[in-house]
Amino acid sequence: MMRALSSVALLFASNVFMTTAWYLHLTKKGQWPIILAIGISWLIALPEYCLQVPANRLGHTAFGGPFSAPQLKVLQEAITLVVFLGFTMTVLKERPRTNDMVAFGLILLAVVVSVSGGRGSPTP
Repeated sequence: MMRALSSVALLFASNVFMTTAWYLHLTKKGQWPIILAIGISWLIALPEYCLQVPANRLGHTAFGGPFSAPQLKVLQEAITLVVFLGFTMTVLKERPRTNDMVAFGLILLAVVVSVSGGRGSPTP
């Protein structure tokens, strides 16, 4: 249980960095030239990898975790949407449409489907 929680916490933290890297430049409304936006985004994304790799190792069955690689990916996508939703509403000041919320809900349902049935298959 602790490995699963640690993996999810690291995935959440890594997604905060990645979402910031991908979307913060939108708040600059043309103030940053594209090359500056790319450079700053790249520097923000660097810590994301320092969190993502340990998250996947802690969580994967090959390293004693409870999740298969597909389960980790689906879980990561759902965490991405939760982080993105918070970011878009607080930083970008945009409200998602009803269709967006339905789509997010379907992806969250996909996580439930993916992780139900227990532990993923161990790697040979």
